[in-house]
Amino acid sequence: MMYWIIFALFTTVEAITDTFVCWLPFYYELKIAFVVWLLSPYTKGSSVLYRKFVHPTLSSKEKVKRQSYDTLVHYGRKGLNVAATAAVMAATKSQGVLSDRLRSFSMHDLSTLQSDTPPPSLAPCTPQAQPSTGRGLRGV
Repeated sequence: MMYWIIFALFTTVEAITDTFVCWLPFYYELKIAFVVWLLSPYTKGSSVLYRKFVHPTLSSKEKVKRQSYDTLVHYGRKGLNVAATAAVMAATKSQGVLSDRLRSFSMHDLSTLQSDTPPPSLAPCTPQAQPSTGRGLRGV
């Protein structure tokens, strides 16, 4: 795996620098020698490059990633605590308002309401005269 990571980095750098450096003498021969050095099990070139350059860079990025993750979890918990507190406060305040509204519709209130006067929806319907528009039946 170390070889493929180093080879991918080499290929990327080569694609950029190839147009500027290809005029050097023995450029292609040096490039082939470098790839053989990377691939050889005796020289372990890819392992040397990986352990000296790539692994320390990735390790430092991993520490930053871990710190950012811990920070995200910390602030996420704080946010959830604030949201939960706000929800509980809203629920307790709305419960008081709801109980006040329900108290106004208690059975005692309803029984006194029925004995005093009938509700307006149960009153007999009386047809009301509508003003004439002067257009006849169609009116529209």
